Amino acid sequence: MFRIRLSIASGSTRKSVTNLTNSLTQSFFNRELSSHAGRLEGKIALITGAASGIGKATASKFINNGAKVVIADVKEKLGLETAEQLGPNATYVPCDVTKESDVSDAVDYTISLHKKLDIMYNNAGVACNTPPSIVDLDLAVFDKVMNVNVRGVLVGIKHASRVMIPRQSGSILCTASVTGLMGGLAQHTYSVSKVAIIGMVKSMASELCKYGIRVNCISPFPIPTPFVMEEMSRLFPRTEEQKLEKMIFDTGALEGTVCETNDIANAALYLASDDAKYVSGHNLVVDGGFTCFKCLNFPVPD
Repeated sequence: MFRIRLSIASGSTRKSVTNLTNSLTQSFFNRELSSHAGRLEGKIALITGAASGIGKATASKFINNGAKVVIADVKEKLGLETAEQLGPNATYVPCDVTKESDVSDAVDYTISLHKKLDIMYNNAGVACNTPPSIVDLDLAVFDKVMNVNVRGVLVGIKHASRVMIPRQSGSILCTASVTGLMGGLAQHTYSVSKVAIIGMVKSMASELCKYGIRVNCISPFPIPTPFVMEEMSRLFPRTEEQKLEKMIFDTGALEGTVCETNDIANAALYLASDDAKYVSGHNLVVDGGFTCFKCLNFPVPD
């Protein structure tokens, strides 16, 4: 905040200075507010896996910042309910990312409805229900997970690029994971799929930069979304939901707070907006520092 210092010679001068100070102060706050409100004003976004969890939170965040969002999800009933909840600036389109024609149709639907696509967020993914040991790896399950988590993202980038390249602009986002940064945080198949996304983003950014298209990903820490809770319930059957949530939150490294869907939505908002106009090929890790260090925890000597 600023302060104005003037010599006051009379009551009328004092009043004028007070009015000037109030005017400047109001102008300052208006400027600050305008720089953060409507950061996606007039933008059109397509988000896969947006019927719940991170995708839904991001769709809501985008809409609240002036965007119109097409929600693409394989769960039709939930997708329609989410679009209705989010209001007139949200539209649902059925989309199974394992089918290239579905992704292509979702992009074409967005263009037919809004005449452009500014933001493509490849968020859809599935958990990996496989044994923890490599010797027990089920390659059929491996192929299924890769089909969604890797191929589905690749197809999303392909068809977003198809319509963004002619306009020489666009922002493509992907959901990766902290499990793609450190070993041992998830089953091998899921970890491998998220490592692939981080590498994919760097590879795609190297080509699309010449068209003014930015490509980035976000690596979230585990959050008790329906996606994660379903996996936790499988790993720890008959455990109350509240306890499962606490287990997830207690694994965090940053004291005094927890990772929530809104934190990932905020990261997506930043990367999609002009605030990140010179950020591409980047993996934005939202983990409270978890993957930055490992403590030795020496035992206290006797």
